[in-house]
Amino acid sequence: MRLLLDTHVLLAIVEPGTARLPGSVAALISDERNEQHLSAASLWEIAIKCRLGKLRLTPSLAALPELVLGLGLTFVAINERHAVASVEPEPATRDPFDRMLLAQCQVEGLKLVTIDRALVSHPLAAKG
Repeated sequence: MRLLLDTHVLLAIVEPGTARLPGSVAALISDERNEQHLSAASLWEIAIKCRLGKLRLTPSLAALPELVLGLGLTFVAINERHAVASVEPEPATRDPFDRMLLAQCQVEGLKLVTIDRALVSHPLAAKG
């Protein structure tokens, strides 16, 4: 399965103690048959929250891209198709980062790995 990790899932991996991942999510990301991706939007969201003082990271922001690559994840850049995609069905969130991740999933044929209550029941969410 081709997976896109939600921002909070990445944070749970790089910052133990940030969030606890349910067993089903841990199983998805530990299954070597699954191809794992991370959106550039997630790095952008993390950078914004760090700069606003809403999030503290052990690794530096500058080190985060290399850390992500070291985990074996592939980056998904934001492109024009993602920017104009109309996600169907309409997600139960107004968060622009969540909407971008769902748009990327729809356009790129990915499933979103998330524990966000507003997103877990969406058809584009991975079912563990």
